[in-house]
Parts: sequence; C-alpha cells; structure tokens
Amino acid sequence: MAHHDIVAGLDRILTLELVRVVERAAVAAARLRGRGDEKAADQVAVDAMRAELNRLPIRGTVVIGEGERDEAPMLYIGEEVGTGEGPEVDIALDPLEGTTICAKNLPNALAVISIAEKGTLLYAPDVYMQKIAIGPGYPKGLVDIDASARDNIANLAKAKGVPVEEVTACILDRPRHAALIEEVRSTGVAIRLIGDGDVAGVIHTTDPDETGIDIYLGTGGAPEGVLAASALRCIGGQMQGRLLLDTPEKIARAAKMGVSDPNKVYTMNEMARGETLFAATGVTDGNMLSGVRFGRHDIQTHTIVMRSSSGTVREIKARHQDMDKF
Repeated sequence: MAHHDIVAGLDRILTLELVRVVERAAVAAARLRGRGDEKAADQVAVDAMRAELNRLPIRGTVVIGEGERDEAPMLYIGEEVGTGEGPEVDIALDPLEGTTICAKNLPNALAVISIAEKGTLLYAPDVYMQKIAIGPGYPKGLVDIDASARDNIANLAKAKGVPVEEVTACILDRPRHAALIEEVRSTGVAIRLIGDGDVAGVIHTTDPDETGIDIYLGTGGAPEGVLAASALRCIGGQMQGRLLLDTPEKIARAAKMGVSDPNKVYTMNEMARGETLFAATGVTDGNMLSGVRFGRHDIQTHTIVMRSSSGTVREIKARHQDMDKF
C-alpha cells in the first residue's frame, strides 16, 4: 500500500513536469512545420523530449517509443530515462504524432506522452491494431469490436439520443479502410477522414461537443493504441483493440513480448492497467488543441494533461518568454 501512496503522491507532482516535456517537444517540431521534412521534424522532437525527460525525478523505462533498440538511436524501447531517483514508471511516448501532417502543416499534429506505474502498459509490438473507441458517459459495453460498424453506430446513436445522421465517425484515410468507410457511410453517418495521427483521432471522441467526433473506427498502429488507451483511462470512455498478427513472423514477435493469444481483444483497462498520467501539446492547430504560436516576444503553447487517479483534466495555455529554454 505504501508503494501506491508514493506513486500517487509523485504522480501529482509530476503533472506539471510532464507538461514541460511535451511543450518542449512540440515547440521543437513546430519550428519545422510545413517544411516538408518529416524525419527532421521527428528527430528534433525526439531530442527535445529526451532532454526534458532526463530531468524528471523518475526511474523511467520507455515501453512504447521510437522503435526497437536497433532501429532507433533515441527513446528506443527499453531505454531508461529520468534522473534515476523517484518512482519506477513505464513511459509510452510519441514526440511527434503525425509526422507527415506536421511536415505539411495540416491539423492535429501533437507531442504526446504517458507515464504509468511500472509493468502496467501493454507491451505492444509495432504491428497494426484494429480499434474502436467512444467517449465517456455511455453504458459499459455499448460498442464491440466484433459487432458490425452498423450495429455499433446504431447503439451509439440510440444511447446519445440522436438520429444516426447526427453521429460523426473518425477513420484514418487509407486504402485498407475502403470497405469500412463504405459500410459506415451507408448508415448515414458522417465521416471525418484523417490523414495521419490516430492518437489524436481516438482522443477526440472524449469531447464530441468540442471536436465533433463521436466514435473512432479502423486499424492503426498498436503502440498508438496503447497511448490513446492511457488517455481514455484518465477521461473515461471506452476502447477495444485487437493486434493484427497476420503472419507467423508477427505472431512470433508478439509472443516474445508476452502476447500468447493472437486474437485477444484488449479493453482500455488491459492496455493501460495502472494509474496513468497523460499529456499532449498541439504542434499544429487542431480540433482540441491550438498549435504552437511563435510571437515576436514569446512562444505560446496549448497542452492538455490528465491524471487517471483523480480524473482531473487540465488545459494549459502557456506563454514562454524565455525563448532560449527551447
């Protein structure tokens, strides 16, 4: 029990510390907005996030990061970050969520991080994950990943008390989603197609009044699924995910990470089991967060940070006058 108190206490102190981590990554990436070089934008975000993370009083292990040790020089899976003092935590991060959208200066690029109690985040291999997510305030089990999109949407509309035509779904614009898009459109639902950035897509379901998104459907990266689940844990909402392990090689790789049942459906609480802290800063303007603004005398950032143990969601608009710290 004592251990949990320590985690909870620190976790409160870490809330604002975590904001600095995503602010810094977002500002670095924002300098390369619209310059057409997604690799460079991603790299500066990674560098900035890592530098700031290493100032935190934690013993952190990256469990979802920039890739396996051999393919990512920094913030690779298994890398230890923090000062080495303080609580042991697992970290899932995406220093620039939506590298392509940042390079093209399109909406909803974010810097994202989640910190969780050690051993509580799903160790997700870098494969596709089929996902479905809705926001808070609905009866448990309202949507099901194995039900048809038509049934899920009908149930959602009924629970929301609106005709199906007033429901909006968010789906990644990919050729693999052609049949899904057709099925969803045939129900009368409007679809917002996004080019990239499915962590943002899932999080948008948490505030439909603000974002206009009620449900997220389709397949995207599994690591992003875990990040999104950790955000939903804080705000409430429902999410299910299933790893798409469609080759023997992927099944073996997943088994090495502890996934014994390749067809298992993970709930939000199985992807992020313990207490989590989640933060995201807008890089480009989006539905929920404004992008970084570079003024003549200051830099402005817009961040959302949340904590699952209290369910507190804070939005922080910051004006940074010391430009040198970035």
